[in-house]
Amino acid sequence: MSRIWTSITGTGAALPGRAVSNAELALQLAERGVETSDEWIVSRTGIRQRYLADPSLTTSALGASAARAALEAAGVQAAALDLIVLATSTPDQIFPSTACLVQDELGAGGAAAFDVQAVCSGFVYGLAIADAMIRTGVYRRALVIGAEIFSRILDWSDRTTCVLFGDGAGAVVLEAAETPGILGARLHADGSQSRILCTAGRVTQGAVQGDPFLRMDGQAVFKLAVNVLDSSAREVMADAQLGIEAIDWLIPHQANVRILSATARKLGVPEGKVILTVDQHGNTSAASVPLALDLAVRDGRVRPGQHVLLQGVGGGFTWGSVLVRF
Repeated sequence: MSRIWTSITGTGAALPGRAVSNAELALQLAERGVETSDEWIVSRTGIRQRYLADPSLTTSALGASAARAALEAAGVQAAALDLIVLATSTPDQIFPSTACLVQDELGAGGAAAFDVQAVCSGFVYGLAIADAMIRTGVYRRALVIGAEIFSRILDWSDRTTCVLFGDGAGAVVLEAAETPGILGARLHADGSQSRILCTAGRVTQGAVQGDPFLRMDGQAVFKLAVNVLDSSAREVMADAQLGIEAIDWLIPHQANVRILSATARKLGVPEGKVILTVDQHGNTSAASVPLALDLAVRDGRVRPGQHVLLQGVGGGFTWGSVLVRF
């Protein structure tokens, strides 16, 4: 019996509304008594703009839009899907899962559907889970989505966080294949570091208890992120029996340009091989990796036969890497 592999056969993306520049955001924040500027944001993060959802937009609608684009690219009908995995930290509601709502929106009735909550590592976690389930032979076609409306959990009086994040969604279609696609995956977490990046509020008896906004220790996150992205990259490349030099494109979670640059330097990957979208999208959490992947596929940078390393790192603290041969 031949081995079953998993291939990415389609990618898709969705961004809400219009881009909000740093200058426009600075004016909006000034009305709230928060001082910032384009120069301040760019120098510390590399972010120049982000997309912010209107109050009426839901995470499921954004995710479904990205999913439709991925399905069209793959030439797959929604009804043919066996599995939908949706990574998000900003679900439409407590339950049912946002994945189930997307399933209904797409008309993919019968497919297994569930959410993954690993914050900014969520898409990489979801990709690894779906790959494992396809390799067992139980499923043949899966949809993996990262979708976030992080603007809803930001404290707009805290300039250390509110300028960093944006909203968006990305998706991929996975299909069983006879030739190698996903070559390996490594996932990790360290719950002892949960406080350096968290949104600790909860709903109890109809009321919010605790802090409902995103809080972050930026220096602690930076140091830990660079170290774990380096170690997990080396793990997954070793699993695939490939050297770091075999990486054609590195697509890390788009947190800020400093983390991306430091990770590339530590790994010894030329910055020209790093896909960068944080300047255009901001930090879109679980959506950042599939958004960057879709852009690089559609503009022709990612080509058949190339090795692409996808990496996530975020609250939990969670991290992981997935190596794909396109």
